Amino acid sequence: MPVKWINTNYKGIRYYEHPTRKHGVQKDRYYAIRFQQQGKRKEEGLGWTSEGWKLEKAVAELSKLREAARKGEGPSSLAEKREIEYKRKQDEKIRQELFEKESITFERYFIDTYMPQAKADKKIRTSKREEGLFNNWIKDSLGNLQLIDIVPFHLEKIKRTMTEKGQSARSIEYALALIRQVFNNARRQGLYVGESPTSKVKKPKVDNGRMRFLTHDEAKRLLSALQIKSIDTHDMTLLSLHCGLRFGEIASLTWQDVDLNKGVLTIRDAKAGSRYAFLTEQAAEMLRSRTQEGPSGYVFPKRGGGKMDRISPTFFRIIEELKFNEGIDDPRLQICFHSCRHSYASWLIDQRQDLYTVQKLLGHKTNVMTQRYAHLAENKLKDAAQALGKALHIIENREKDINSIGIS
Repeated sequence: MPVKWINTNYKGIRYYEHPTRKHGVQKDRYYAIRFQQQGKRKEEGLGWTSEGWKLEKAVAELSKLREAARKGEGPSSLAEKREIEYKRKQDEKIRQELFEKESITFERYFIDTYMPQAKADKKIRTSKREEGLFNNWIKDSLGNLQLIDIVPFHLEKIKRTMTEKGQSARSIEYALALIRQVFNNARRQGLYVGESPTSKVKKPKVDNGRMRFLTHDEAKRLLSALQIKSIDTHDMTLLSLHCGLRFGEIASLTWQDVDLNKGVLTIRDAKAGSRYAFLTEQAAEMLRSRTQEGPSGYVFPKRGGGKMDRISPTFFRIIEELKFNEGIDDPRLQICFHSCRHSYASWLIDQRQDLYTVQKLLGHKTNVMTQRYAHLAENKLKDAAQALGKALHIIENREKDINSIGIS
């Protein structure tokens, strides 16, 4: 049944009555407004009297829309107004949800979200170190703070506390890196928006590069002692000394990576990408003496099978027996397994190899790491300059002798 519209005394406003429903003593009325928008006549419903729409309210609403259309500011129709209001409510909802998410404390997020993922994705040693950093240095300062409330000031406080407690620059750097990873993780989860506060905190200057290398005599003594105690440890040490390999690269070697005919090792998925390493005669002979267990078998399998995760304690016992680290407190001057790789590089420099060649053999992506050996190369340049000086001195004296003979 078509409705019967009733015009009001106000132009552009009309209503129809509900056939049975009443609001007070009168029948419930449904109000609508009519207006011009961009040259077209439009009509939009407002609502029932029972919903709060009265004639006065309808007049006020129509006046607002006409004024907005005249000025060209704001919504000029109910549809636009409702769309704007809908978007406003959606934005408010998103802001509220984000606020509730960001209100989570650093400790709750670290324990409930970050660590379970870290334990699944990272090495056990790495995840344990991160737990230790959190419990020892981060928890007291950031644990009860909401992610959105953490600012660089709090991180500077952690730096200062760790420094006062005698922690190394590297440990402080690890702590800041962990905090950065937590914020990055939260951002990926949609629980944090914006930059990590660590972006505005200066990292401590770290200098933990190994400064000591084995002499040829020390290397010979080390290999001789290891050969008596552990063939596997001896062979791994020899391979590092002769090819400059990291422990992880040696542990990952399979027999399909070994080409004894060409004297080449394929180092896969190294820090700076895959590369080739070249065998010395001694290294090749050592590999020929080892038992091969199929192309995919590890060259140095862990006892019981599988990939080795650390060098045998035998290495460190022999270092102690040889007293290589006796009386040396600075870790940078102590001999460890990585010192074998460092020794390889140093020996190359000693053989007049340039830094670019050393960089490629070590598998450094850039020359930044290789620059630590620059002082050795500079010593060779200094020796060359001094040798030239001596030669020139001899020539000058010889010319003086000749001149003196000629004068006489």
